[in-house]
Amino acid sequence: MKLKFVLASALLAIGASAFAQPVVIKFSHVVAADTPKGKASEFFAKKAAELTKGAVKVEVYANSALYKDKEEMEALQIGSVQMLAPSLAKFGPLGVKEFESFDFPFMFDDFAELHKVTQGPVGAALLAKLEPKGIKGLAYWDNGFKSFSANFSIKAPADLKGKKLRIQSSKVLEEQIRSIGGIPQVMAFSEVYQALQTGVVDGTENPISNFYTQKMHEVQKHLTLTNHGYLGYAVIVNKKFWDGLAAPVRTQLEQAMKEATVYANKIAQEENDMSLEGVKKSGKTTVYAPTKEERDAFKKAMAPVHTKMADRVGKETLQMFYKETGFNPN
Repeated sequence: MKLKFVLASALLAIGASAFAQPVVIKFSHVVAADTPKGKASEFFAKKAAELTKGAVKVEVYANSALYKDKEEMEALQIGSVQMLAPSLAKFGPLGVKEFESFDFPFMFDDFAELHKVTQGPVGAALLAKLEPKGIKGLAYWDNGFKSFSANFSIKAPADLKGKKLRIQSSKVLEEQIRSIGGIPQVMAFSEVYQALQTGVVDGTENPISNFYTQKMHEVQKHLTLTNHGYLGYAVIVNKKFWDGLAAPVRTQLEQAMKEATVYANKIAQEENDMSLEGVKKSGKTTVYAPTKEERDAFKKAMAPVHTKMADRVGKETLQMFYKETGFNPN
């Protein structure tokens, strides 16, 4: 009788396991699937399935399929989606203004300088500031350095005077555009192509992979490789959802995210280089590489942003960035 009971219990356990539904993570983002972030999201989904042996299913929604970038943060906080990878500028409006330090112009010369922040104690401390907002920060993913585009030649800051330039929602970026005489226009990423096409805005700033995959080269005749600012993302998850996962599952997902982050940051520059070649081959956009003197003119014009906006992000935070990168605002 005891043996029958044990066998019956085993069969019930096997049956329950066979019909158990996987934990679903909805991972939403606003860019194209073939961008660095899009590819890294799919990589994470694959690794999560492998490492959890199917116990977790990550559903990736690209191109604002679920939410526009103005809506996605609220969706995460209320649990409508579990995971996002918003640009770092998104945390300023949320009240964590220190993240806007990443928006300061010419803060980083290259990825090596950047990673001293994102992969070190400064980056970790910033992610920890999200937890009171119900958000758990998991990783930083690179995209690349931004360049200006428009339907007119851009060789000096004066060329952008009086022009309407689309930016993300960031007080630092607003001041950056004003520093060169432009008119900042905050706009959802999904609306930019049409705004450029119809002339609602005159130009914008983007890493080349975003510029190319969103087909902005079809409606922008000039692209100048200023590399004046950085665009990156923080992969975040609803904290209540994350804390509610079984500890072994969290460990497996942390490993999947670690591998996805290595992959994301590895392909970031490669994807931007490939996209730049795509823009050039299209013949629709003239690509201009400024001289050192021309780029220095942009740097000089934007330098006051570091002084004017220091109080917004906190002078101590800004000094921590300067210490890691070696940047001298003077």
